Amino acid sequence: MNGAPVSLLAVGSVAFDDLETPSGRREKILGGSASYFSLSASHFRSVDIVAVVGEDFGPEHFQVFAGRPIGLDGLAQVPGKSFQWKGIYGQDLNEAKTLETHLNVFAGFRPELPIASREASFLFLGNIDPVLQLEVVKQMTRRPRWIALDTMNFWIEGSKEALLCVLKEIDILLVNETEARSLSGERNLVKAYQKIQALGPRILVVKRGEHGVSLFTPEGYFMAPAYPLEEVHDPTGAGDTFAGGFLGYLATLESLDLEGMKQATILGTVMASFTVEAFGTAQLETLTSARIQERSRHFSSMIRVSAF
Repeated sequence: MNGAPVSLLAVGSVAFDDLETPSGRREKILGGSASYFSLSASHFRSVDIVAVVGEDFGPEHFQVFAGRPIGLDGLAQVPGKSFQWKGIYGQDLNEAKTLETHLNVFAGFRPELPIASREASFLFLGNIDPVLQLEVVKQMTRRPRWIALDTMNFWIEGSKEALLCVLKEIDILLVNETEARSLSGERNLVKAYQKIQALGPRILVVKRGEHGVSLFTPEGYFMAPAYPLEEVHDPTGAGDTFAGGFLGYLATLESLDLEGMKQATILGTVMASFTVEAFGTAQLETLTSARIQERSRHFSSMIRVSAF
């Protein structure tokens, strides 16, 4: 971004995926949390990526990010192969079975923020080791207006102490139902939010797959269903796409008020609905603002009711 102040910084993974779903198979397609997040968020706010790829990440892959307000100064290319994941989905598309995981250059990933990125107004910490997430926070030269974080049960169960340290530094936590319950020790999501809020984050977003999203804030709660689709081809990346839409929109607002977060939840849900209609990032690569606005209006009209 040529040294200009960074608006939204995303730290995560850029990877290749080999996928099989009931709709077909694809090999070595673009994946990774930072890829889905940035392609989604860039429709609302400029975003910088900090991630690492290998020598097999060619010009055609960099081209996916071209022509968008996505800064790649923090996308390091180093000797070796890129992170690659192979998975298969059965008829139940809520969960993939991992067949192979090759961390490759991602195994040695130590986020080093470009100078401009250290003054980012907003920070998204993708699903990586909480030790690294905390290192990123410490590299910031000033405290972002808000910090959002994604994590998973692997870190909740295996790196709990480090995760609790970084949770003290953040404002927004994005997890799924299982992760929220595991972190809090509570099955009821309202009680889970109360426990998680005491750990640091004042806002909790629970991603519930085909059942939608639950938003918890000190000002109130909001539940949105998933956008109804006739066909789902590939749910990989839906959560990161949601996060990109949700946080990208929040980065355009003056404050984190409940009404704005409700709107962000709708937009995140809409962005995720586009992703799952095709394999990988294919839909996000061709998506237009007009299509986003049209689907957002349609979705809003579907869930709106008059007061009783």
